[in-house]
Amino acid sequence: MRPPVTAASRIARRVGGATRAARMVPEEVPVAFSYGGTTHAVMMATPADLEDFALGFSLTEGIVASPHEIEKVTVEEAGEGIDVQIALRDEPGARFAARRRHLAGPVGCGLCGIESIEEALRQVRDVSRSRLAFLPDDIVGSVALLSKRQALHRQTGAVHAAGFYVPGEGVVALREDVGRHNALDKLAGALARAGVDGATGAVVVTSRVSVEMVQKTAAVRAPAIFAVSAPTALAIRMADEAGMMLVALVRGDEFDVFTHPQRLRDKEARNVA
Repeated sequence: MRPPVTAASRIARRVGGATRAARMVPEEVPVAFSYGGTTHAVMMATPADLEDFALGFSLTEGIVASPHEIEKVTVEEAGEGIDVQIALRDEPGARFAARRRHLAGPVGCGLCGIESIEEALRQVRDVSRSRLAFLPDDIVGSVALLSKRQALHRQTGAVHAAGFYVPGEGVVALREDVGRHNALDKLAGALARAGVDGATGAVVVTSRVSVEMVQKTAAVRAPAIFAVSAPTALAIRMADEAGMMLVALVRGDEFDVFTHPQRLRDKEARNVA
């Protein structure tokens, strides 16, 4: 499998003059997810952690309900891209085939696997049952820890990261990708493969928070998302509906809480239901 980074030749112009040197840059390739031999979605992605990517995408998009519904994942080079063949077990395979027949029609993006307005604005999973709360130090510390563990970003300066923070344990999982959605899907797959319960912590991301990021965070059952950048209006409404605390613009010791501030505690109070 091709490496996730490559050396690119460049001319570096600085105050003292110009020099020719190499710089590490991330690879970006088309990655196709095929179910039952039929391509369902194609994303431009970093060619790393593709098994996690396939599982996480399948879970967050509602194609499967658990990792056990996937029989096998095969990653194959396909010209300039990569084809990830995902074999579903009988029941989820039949369910997915019925879903594809229902969605078949003249309207569709052709790339993302979402073929209707209803699909794009699907109901978000309710995470309000979790009573998990966080301290300000959890929010600030999780973003600092995420930054320290971004190996690909340190090499390239050009990838997003999604991590999972558990109070008292730190960032227990992290995945990186040129696409923010891809990084979160890879994280979802890594958590599922490791048997980590999403209700025990928060998703931490280096990107802005769009509605898809909220939907995918809720899909892993996490009751909070912490982000370095700002959210969209729809993401705020969706997080509020889901019972999720959305914290954004985490810069140093400062941050903004947009939804469910009752999950923020000044004292130790971290009950999990």
